[in-house]
Amino acid sequence: MTRIVIAGGHGQIALLLAARLSADGHTVQGLLRRPDGADDLVAAGAEPVVLDLERASAQELAEVIRGADAVVFAAGAGPGSSAERKYAVDLGGSVLLADAAELAGVPRFVQVSSMGAGAPAADDSDPVWVAYLDAKTKAEDDLRRRDLDWTIVRPGGLLNTPGLGLVHLAAHTGRGTVPRADVADVLAELIEQGTASRQTLELVSGSVPIFSAVQAWKV
Repeated sequence: MTRIVIAGGHGQIALLLAARLSADGHTVQGLLRRPDGADDLVAAGAEPVVLDLERASAQELAEVIRGADAVVFAAGAGPGSSAERKYAVDLGGSVLLADAAELAGVPRFVQVSSMGAGAPAADDSDPVWVAYLDAKTKAEDDLRRRDLDWTIVRPGGLLNTPGLGLVHLAAHTGRGTVPRADVADVLAELIEQGTASRQTLELVSGSVPIFSAVQAWKV
């Protein structure tokens, strides 16, 4: 049994991930900004920890995650937020968690990024979308320079449909969609199998069972 801390613990993917990991016998803690979402985390089998990534210091966060086996960055400013908050949360939150992981000696770091990160947005893109992709790109770049056992996952368009259990997980998949439930299961398998160390992977629905798709990245 391992202890896993999920930043952005009240997000949809995070709650699905918490439920999966908890069902598998792991100890799960979910970081959330406000206490009003704590009941949802408890229902998913996780311990809620109220901590604002926009206000906490790396040392404060390090004390929370100390002793964990893995951390997952699943936080985001969310729909309707400003460009400034994209940088504060999607970039700043990831950097803060990585700083804390290094301070606390937490070796495993799984980052939920976005399809399209790593490349410029289209010229006619909304400025907030441009900021979002830029924040995600910079968060990935920051993580790659660290001496952590990191994996970056870039899901395609997210769906709230039931999971299919079949995915395409590769360095480059092309555009596509994927149910949030399948993203959560891929994240859980990456943690449990310990595969895809220091890899950046795109994720869309496909034809390969999730366990096998993740196992294929075993080094």
